[in-house]
Amino acid sequence: MTQTAIERGTTWLAKGNLRPTRQRLALAQRLVGDGQNRHVTAESLFAACSEAGDRVSLATVYNTLRAFCDAGLMQEVIVDGARSYFDTRTDDHPHFFWEDSSDLTDAPADQLEITRLPDAPQGATISRVDVVIRLRRG
Repeated sequence: MTQTAIERGTTWLAKGNLRPTRQRLALAQRLVGDGQNRHVTAESLFAACSEAGDRVSLATVYNTLRAFCDAGLMQEVIVDGARSYFDTRTDDHPHFFWEDSSDLTDAPADQLEITRLPDAPQGATISRVDVVIRLRRG
């Protein structure tokens, strides 16, 4: 990793008030080290770490991604009951899910219009609205 990637990862962890353990720092560098937003699954992040020689277990990747979400550094995007993606972009925005490749990408937020939501049931408030648009090529 470059010095810039290390600095970005360390700064990102500090923003979430997370201690920079070896594993957290390795994952943070992979997620934000180049300054780009990422959509990853735990499995894809584990594979990237393994290919780079970072010694991190899959269980640690899952636990760390959950800690990153809890700290407000990422958001979880649930595509279906069995598949979650983790997004380093935390503002409200829609996603495209490409069914043929299982890729999740950002959709243009300025083209989405939600004019009305149903009222929340009594005693509840809407915490967020996730929009996942499923696509097939061809």
